Amino acid sequence: MKSGQVYRFFLFFFLCLCLCLGECSCSNTKDLSPQTIPEEQGTKQSQAHSETGTRDSSPVVLTPRAEGTKTYKADAAVIDVSHTDEGYIMADYSGDNHKPKLQLTGPDGVTYTYDMHGGYETFPLTAGDGSYQAGVYENISGTRYANILSADFTVSLKNEFGPYLYPNQYVNFTEDSLPVLESEKLSVSANSDLDVVSSVYNYIIDHFTYDYSKAESVKSGYLPDVDSVFTEETGICFDYASVMASMLRSQKIPTRLEVGYMEENYHAWISTYIKDKGWINGIIEFDGKDWKMMDPTYASTSSDPKKFIPNDSKYTIKYVY
Repeated sequence: MKSGQVYRFFLFFFLCLCLCLGECSCSNTKDLSPQTIPEEQGTKQSQAHSETGTRDSSPVVLTPRAEGTKTYKADAAVIDVSHTDEGYIMADYSGDNHKPKLQLTGPDGVTYTYDMHGGYETFPLTAGDGSYQAGVYENISGTRYANILSADFTVSLKNEFGPYLYPNQYVNFTEDSLPVLESEKLSVSANSDLDVVSSVYNYIIDHFTYDYSKAESVKSGYLPDVDSVFTEETGICFDYASVMASMLRSQKIPTRLEVGYMEENYHAWISTYIKDKGWINGIIEFDGKDWKMMDPTYASTSSDPKKFIPNDSKYTIKYVY
């Protein structure tokens, strides 16, 4: 790669997430603070393409499993910690409470609060190695919750990137998901992971439009459906981030969905890990000397999207998924 040659690579997807546990909006600044309360599977599709790169573009979709090897149980809930070494736990709520939640606290002291929907769901261990606490809570009334199950466990990751390769509640994809299939097509001509990131980024900003109406009306607890978003080619920032993270994770590129603030506005975005470069947050362009940051969500609404460059000093990470 010659010095001075411009590469558009990295993408942050900025989500006006205003989540009181999941709510998205561009105009609010609500926090996600807590309430009171592999198996490797590869999918290989043959794709016609005029040019084939040196990088293997075959998708690899890792499938979380609740094997029951090590579990914590209550009458209405199960927390399965059989695969903490892969970077995730799974939990199931089978009771009749209408607003059950799971809280997860890692060695960094940050507490994540998730809605539970019945059936096993996947929750990433993004704080890395160390001691964790997890709990399932039932709603009593209003914002009051009662703990019905607790689990204390220690994590030692065999792959530090596991939490950012598996699907989870926020980045929920399978080997048959439309973004996964498209990412293979977009990656056929790639010679490096950077080529894949650039190709996927350009596809998103060229095809997707921002849904302002949805941003105003989205309800608390909303989770993206990547196939629906990909088919409709429109969504809020949370949707953009989830779709792109699905595409890159299925291409074996560790990708974090990060939530935080752009000044006073609550957002979410993604960052990726590139071998020999490490985690690169908010970087999309290299001019041979300096990396620069680019925001694809805002870029998609710009008159000149590929030149939209925000001020990276205004962004602060709060949660990672």
